[in-house]
Amino acid sequence: MLTPSLAVFAGFALLVWSADRFVIGAAATARNMGVSPLVIGLTIVGFGTSAPEMLISAISAWDENPGVAVGNALGSNITNMGLVLGATALVKPLTVHSGTLQREYPMMFIAMILALALIMDGTLGAMDGILLGAGLCLVMYWMARMGKREQDGLDPMAAEFEAELPPAMSTVKALTWLTIGLVILLLSSRMVVWGAVDIARHFGVSDLIIGLTVIAIGTSLPELAASVVSALKGEHDIAIGNVIGSNIFNILGVLGISGIIFPHAVDPDVLSRDFPVMIGLAIALFAMAYGFRRPGSLSRIEGVLLLAAYVGYLTMLGFATTAQA
Repeated sequence: MLTPSLAVFAGFALLVWSADRFVIGAAATARNMGVSPLVIGLTIVGFGTSAPEMLISAISAWDENPGVAVGNALGSNITNMGLVLGATALVKPLTVHSGTLQREYPMMFIAMILALALIMDGTLGAMDGILLGAGLCLVMYWMARMGKREQDGLDPMAAEFEAELPPAMSTVKALTWLTIGLVILLLSSRMVVWGAVDIARHFGVSDLIIGLTVIAIGTSLPELAASVVSALKGEHDIAIGNVIGSNIFNILGVLGISGIIFPHAVDPDVLSRDFPVMIGLAIALFAMAYGFRRPGSLSRIEGVLLLAAYVGYLTMLGFATTAQA
């Protein structure tokens, strides 16, 4: 078990580093092309932070381990809302002023309901994947249009994104970092998938459980670090925006890639356990942080509730793993 475990840990470390390099290179390239900071943050940065999940999904599906891909998509979303936002609010209560985020909340729900409707028949097929992928393209187009409308700086998230963009660099250097980041993302994703599947087989648990736990937590570490740092710096809108954007990309992109590459039957637990938990957390987050006729907020008490829900979910998975063994 030593080699697979080292592959997973080393793979996650390389994933975090290479995803950061990829985002820096892509963001700098876009800025050199005259793209506004808000558009870069909503589209390129959002896509880049979900790149590890997407590549792990693609490699898992290619290796005919779809449980890892599906578990990674749903598990990452559950981890983002329960662990990432729960821990962030515990460290620093959040206040949301961005109108852009208030428009993204419904988009996240629409993406989740679309995915649920497509897999209600118990399969994630190629056409389902194409529809989810098309949805991702539409969302990115919508975000870009929305970012252009807000590029005058009226939305507070525009200033926060501008402050977080990497320092100016030449286009050649930016493209170099983008390429290096992408190559290492591919290699490290392969390491994580190989190690995680080997560990799952050793302990006799399903690929789905590994995707929902080990891989989901590992690929959500960048979001956890980014959200806590953003909250401590007073960039509350980015702290929550990172999670909402990542959830949208995970549902549409990660599940879509899995269905296109390797159409497969969906584990019944996904519909009876994981999807309800994900949607339940999304509803709770909406009720807590949306803000009706006032700025939204996420208090420390609400952060504790989100963390408690996440711990409860992990406990449920623990019982499921025991039952499998």
